[in-house]
Amino acid sequence: MIVVRRVEPADRAVWEELFRDYLRFYQRVEPPALYDRAWSEFMRDTRMHALVASIDNRVVGIAHYLFHVNTSASDVCYLQDLFTAAEARKRGVAGTLIAAVVERATTRGCSRVYWMTQESNAVARRLYDRVAEFRGYIRYQIQIDE
Repeated sequence: MIVVRRVEPADRAVWEELFRDYLRFYQRVEPPALYDRAWSEFMRDTRMHALVASIDNRVVGIAHYLFHVNTSASDVCYLQDLFTAAEARKRGVAGTLIAAVVERATTRGCSRVYWMTQESNAVARRLYDRVAEFRGYIRYQIQIDE
């Protein structure tokens, strides 16, 4: 059985391990300050939010999300990061985490939940195509160095 809950202080080490694996998947290496900042935000649970999924009391998945205003509808929810440990894949963890984010967005009065993934992420896209609608948008980005 998959259990989803808000991240707790005792989850820090396993959360960071999963988040590092997630960023590694996207070929990103980030400084320790990034993890500290994200963790602090998750503990405050005001601007950024985090859920963990566990199987047999072992955390095997994470979801990071935030709410924001929208010019043409009610507030929306952005599912920023979603990751499942390799050994727990194909067991419903990612779908359960998505459903939990949707539940929280619904409770908050959001009009939609949305997310992005790389076009080449075929495994994840098979799940996303089952649970959501691809609307054909292409993402552009201007990097601003800090």
